[in-house]
Amino acid sequence: MPRKGKRTEASRTEAGSYLEKSKEFLAAADSSEGQGNHDATMLNAIHAAISATDAVTVALAGVRSTDPDHLRAADLLEEVGSRSEELSGHASQLRQLLSRKNIVEYESRRATAREAADAWKRADRFVAWAAQVISDARL
Repeated sequence: MPRKGKRTEASRTEAGSYLEKSKEFLAAADSSEGQGNHDATMLNAIHAAISATDAVTVALAGVRSTDPDHLRAADLLEEVGSRSEELSGHASQLRQLLSRKNIVEYESRRATAREAADAWKRADRFVAWAAQVISDARL
């Protein structure tokens, strides 16, 4: 059973702000990708997905994860979706991105071009999905 982790309530109208942050991180990832900065691409892509998750959980339930373990955000995403197949699938995608965060942020190994491109593509799809959820929520 997933842990709940630290959370905070937020007005559902704040979802758009979190979505804009995710788009900004995604744009930074895209720019980094174009410059061949693979570590920056990956980390910005991961942060884009985290902020997109915040946007979705705020839009759907008025809550976001504040836990230092970002995996709790994935757990919260599943929880607010009542473990629906769609949200569980996106939580799994987030976990896949998060599994690379420590490697790229804290270890000496450098990200490859292939890893960076994959992270950017995953984050791009994730942010687009979050934007659709926010739009459908009609906040």
